[in-house]
Amino acid sequence: MKVIGAGFGRTGTMSLKIALETLGLDPCYHMTEVFAHPEHTGFWISAWQVEPADWEGILGVYEAAVDWPACTFYEELMERHPDAKVILSVRDPERWYESVRNTIYELSVVVPRHPLYRIGYTFVRLFVFRGPGNIDLAHEIIWQGTFDGRFEDKNHAIEVFERHNAEVKRRVPENRLLVYDVKSGWGPLCEFLGVEEPEEPFPRTNDTAQMRRRLRGVKAISIAVPTTLTLLVAAALVLFLRRARVLAP
Repeated sequence: MKVIGAGFGRTGTMSLKIALETLGLDPCYHMTEVFAHPEHTGFWISAWQVEPADWEGILGVYEAAVDWPACTFYEELMERHPDAKVILSVRDPERWYESVRNTIYELSVVVPRHPLYRIGYTFVRLFVFRGPGNIDLAHEIIWQGTFDGRFEDKNHAIEVFERHNAEVKRRVPENRLLVYDVKSGWGPLCEFLGVEEPEEPFPRTNDTAQMRRRLRGVKAISIAVPTTLTLLVAAALVLFLRRARVLAP
């Protein structure tokens, strides 16, 4: 691994992922990889719980890693890859909080509070993934592990965000660290990595819109799955009662 992203999610990490891959650091690990590979969730939760982590087993093929959950383990990854450079992606704290609150937090905390969603999610865990899911990962590592179960306390969440950034700046040697705002484009990033700037424009992804679409889909599924199960059970019960009447003497 050549680049380690230490910045929290919603700091332009999707744009950074695409930019790094454009520069040849391909593939780059991002939370989207967890969605694509649900089996990764168990690894990250185990790593958080201080169990020996098989980093090569999950990240061995990746040239870089940004976003949650990898940013939580930036120090472990630095120790394992002493020549890797570290990028701390940053954003205005107020805008960062609102972005997280309206996307990731909504998706993994607010929606799952709905009773119908809990039924559907339990069904998926038992019969589809058969293990911990993305919501378990987010709860364990992000909402409880990082924000102490107090993300809805805006002042506390921003304090954690700013403290994390300060700790990264303090712990990572200056010659290995780039504090980076994706709004600054290719220049600082390419200079830090020692590569030429591409001719193509810097990627500006609107993954907030993508997250909102995913949120709408999750809400729909949270209602559709338990509703469908309820209708199937009701239909089976009606058929059973009708048959019982027919067979009754």
